[in-house]
Amino acid sequence: MLIEVTAMRIKNKLLLLLTAFALGLLSATITVGQKTASTKVSAQMAHAPLVTNYRGVTLGMSAAETVAKLGQPMSRADDQDFFFLSDKESAQVAYDATRHVKTISVDYFGGVGAPDYKTVVGDEIQTRPDGSLYKLVRYESQRFWVSYNRTAGPVVIVTITIQKY
Repeated sequence: MLIEVTAMRIKNKLLLLLTAFALGLLSATITVGQKTASTKVSAQMAHAPLVTNYRGVTLGMSAAETVAKLGQPMSRADDQDFFFLSDKESAQVAYDATRHVKTISVDYFGGVGAPDYKTVVGDEIQTRPDGSLYKLVRYESQRFWVSYNRTAGPVVIVTITIQKY
């Protein structure tokens, strides 16, 4: 039963992450295509990142160092680990071919424990008609981006993603 519940959580998390990633790409594409929004994105890139790690895990860190910071993953694959830190917080860490961190994605179920978006992506954020929030900030000089996504509806999920490019 526990394995089935864990498998279901992982499947649901993957679906949410893929949806958030697709929305992020779509939003980034639309934003870059608009001249005034593009200027805002460029201005954000000049500032120092507000978020560069999760619980001490940083981009480029080895898988062994990641496990030392977060503990043993609940689920492991060749290119990623899933950590369930509580019933309200989980993290997915993806690795490159050398098993170094390339993506950190954290979900806060019910929004419990999630940092305020201002401490992640700054003051301005896109509020959608359904009440969800989204913003992606690129740091070109450091070759990574950070996104904040809060879903709408009865079960709010806040996802913060840090990814190398």
